[in-house]
Amino acid sequence: MASKLIHATKFEAANPLEVSLIEAFQSVEHQLRPPFPLKVASSTSDYLDFNRAILYGILCEPHSAHIHMKHLYGKVTDGYNFFTTTIINLVNDLYPRLLQSVKLQLLWITNEMIHVSSIGIDGLPVALMRQIIGGDLTEGNIWLCFELLKLLMNKWDCLLDENHFILTSALYTFLRLLADHYRYNDPNLSVLKKMEIDFCVRMLNEQFGLCITIGRDLIRLLQDLVHIPEFQLIWKSLILNPSNFKVDTFSDISQIYMKRTSSRYHLLRIPPEMETNLRFLLTHVNLGSQNRYQAWFMRKFLSNPNRDSLVTDIIRFVCCGHHPTVEIIRSDILPRWAIIGWLLKSCTKKYHVEASAKLALFYDWLFFDERFDNIMNIEPAVLLMVNSIPQYIDMTNSLLEFLLLVVDNYDVERSGLIRERVTMVFNMLVAKGVIRSIDVFVRCDGLSPNLKESFLKLLMRRKPQSVDNQGISMPDLHLQVSPQRS
Repeated sequence: MASKLIHATKFEAANPLEVSLIEAFQSVEHQLRPPFPLKVASSTSDYLDFNRAILYGILCEPHSAHIHMKHLYGKVTDGYNFFTTTIINLVNDLYPRLLQSVKLQLLWITNEMIHVSSIGIDGLPVALMRQIIGGDLTEGNIWLCFELLKLLMNKWDCLLDENHFILTSALYTFLRLLADHYRYNDPNLSVLKKMEIDFCVRMLNEQFGLCITIGRDLIRLLQDLVHIPEFQLIWKSLILNPSNFKVDTFSDISQIYMKRTSSRYHLLRIPPEMETNLRFLLTHVNLGSQNRYQAWFMRKFLSNPNRDSLVTDIIRFVCCGHHPTVEIIRSDILPRWAIIGWLLKSCTKKYHVEASAKLALFYDWLFFDERFDNIMNIEPAVLLMVNSIPQYIDMTNSLLEFLLLVVDNYDVERSGLIRERVTMVFNMLVAKGVIRSIDVFVRCDGLSPNLKESFLKLLMRRKPQSVDNQGISMPDLHLQVSPQRS
């Protein structure tokens, strides 16, 4: 018999989650029709099966969804926690395979769970956001964007009162998606682009205090949208008139620079299936044996030319969202820097994608503060440069050149702050033993002489102790660099 939940082939093994929902529904179906029995589930297992059965009924019997939901209202005893958790698991495990009618019901249930403020509701819209694939212009992907934006706008007041993380997650998600969508003149995207702009601009203008809790990656995303008129006005206020945002504690963009972005946001643009495969590569595949796995990953997730911008999202996730254990670091497991090097090589034909990917790799270097930031976020970039020297010196030259260019040009008004932070990073990487010495660059014959000279100027530049405009004391950095051998 054909599944009422998912698209499944005849000889495909049954999905355990689907089976649990079907079995629960079949076991208590007689209790799900009016008149409902008055008794409450007598055991924990009965209560969990009741929740599973109700969920299956809502998904597969749209005509009875309101009745099933009222039945749930009358018997729920855990604040909808198990019910909501089961929906999240369904989205994470099965969303791409769900029937369209089931997807419609999922959005309806999400609306209902927000309405009743269910325990764990933060995770449900976020799970759905993760199913939107960057650079994917297929009908189903665009439909999910539309539906989530409508849901967010309809539930604006409710979310503003109780679920700030849903709103900031949506801002991060749709700023990132808008950068992809705005590149295309497809008339089918015009309404969606307007909805994305309206939502993001409303968030930034009305709830900027919430927006800046995202941290420095908020600025990175906004920079990709400065060519859009509505965002030009926001950017102008951000740089020249911070008081326009009416946030008492915000007076300068550097305050956002200095705030680390939580890995929860980086995970938003990585679909669960992609995350599973990336973590497998980084925990089970040995260096030297990765080629066939990488080829499969490329075919699965990056073969569509519109998806090239995903490289930036993946690099940000690998740097900030996946930190290997000490045991893995000391083993022969494929290191993060090798994955990133492979990803960078895959996007060299498109300059804007390559530049965005390199910025994603170095972004935390520019504002690093060891009181709040994690050295694991900056480690992949330096290890990629160092380990590329023997055979792939062009990679080392390219990355170091990009870093020095960014130091002086990313934000000219605050280039002094950025220079000090990057110098601090190199100093700390040596002190922590990530690399043995700066000499690995200074004495490298393969580095361009002009590049090496600029690098040495950066490291040897020392400034007296200063205070930035948040009152954060900037240390006087002492980085000893041996003179270059003649």
